[in-house]
Amino acid sequence: MKVYTALMLQLIIWSGYTFIEWLSKYDQLVYKIIMFFVFFYLAINIGNWIIKSAKKTFLVTVMSLCLYGSFHLAMSYLAHW
Repeated sequence: MKVYTALMLQLIIWSGYTFIEWLSKYDQLVYKIIMFFVFFYLAINIGNWIIKSAKKTFLVTVMSLCLYGSFHLAMSYLAHW
């Protein structure tokens, strides 16, 4: 249940990242990369606070990022179809 909770919270974090990225569409690429690492750090810390295992936290964070990225790509593909 801890992994599921961490996964859901991290998906919310990635949704927030997408929203903030959309708001800053005129920013330079360097600032978007820095913002990504800030959200990645936030996702890692929240996951580690819930799961209490660094290895599992990193795996769940990568899994949530891949899941959200694939969902984001699928939605953009369907929007252009």
